[in-house]
Amino acid sequence: MPHDPRFLATAIDIVLRAGEIQLAHLQRGVRIDMKGAIDLVTDADLAVERMCRDVLASRFPAHRVLAEELQPAAGAAPEGGPCWIFDPIDGTTNFAHGLPIFCASLGLEIGGRVEVAAIYDPTRRELFTAERGGGAYLNGTRLSVSPAARLLDALLVTGFPYDIHEDPEGLLGLFTAFVKKARAVRRLGSAALDLAYVASGRMDGFWESGLKAWDVAAASLMVEEAGGTVTGMDGSSFRVRAGHILAATPQLHQPMLQTIREFREWRSRNRTD
Repeated sequence: MPHDPRFLATAIDIVLRAGEIQLAHLQRGVRIDMKGAIDLVTDADLAVERMCRDVLASRFPAHRVLAEELQPAAGAAPEGGPCWIFDPIDGTTNFAHGLPIFCASLGLEIGGRVEVAAIYDPTRRELFTAERGGGAYLNGTRLSVSPAARLLDALLVTGFPYDIHEDPEGLLGLFTAFVKKARAVRRLGSAALDLAYVASGRMDGFWESGLKAWDVAAASLMVEEAGGTVTGMDGSSFRVRAGHILAATPQLHQPMLQTIREFREWRSRNRTD
């Protein structure tokens, strides 16, 4: 069933406005506050989210909003009705340091599935969009995942959660397991862009745990619509609120899943803590 065209138009409008706000804050200086030991929030995050909520309230007052900074019930799964899932700045630490690897990410969930998505990287002026059943696009050009079929030929990407200090051995151990098998592994600091790059064929596979719904909602749809395979890191059906994701070319997905399983089995046998 075709979606209301206002949905994608609104998603695009919001992420483009978000990019303007992000760049304006960078130019005049960013105020940083701490949410955790290494978890940042900036005044730009808050300004972008307020804009998003205002636009959605005016256009779709009956819709729910789940967003990173101002949500009334963090991470709660909304019941009934469409839900917009928004990350005002994915890659806040990069943004706060002036590193130009960040974006705004917005997905619309209907009936428990993300149906419409938009991601905008203002520093590269790259707009990623997707609709379920309608494909994924970068600035209007149709996207497709890469043809990579062997880990040895693959450029992989991952991220580390803000609680990495609680289990560095597990996270870095899995990273090392992939380094040993892949051509290269990158860590860019924006899960949404990591996944968008898998959708566009720039990266061949992505895994990460400790994620929130707003990190992956929009970008997971883009990988699916670009022909990629998206599951949980345990091979389970992908769920936006599960907190973990494995996304790759269809040929690489199983070898990546096997690498994760082998590492977890090895660690289970050898853990001393």
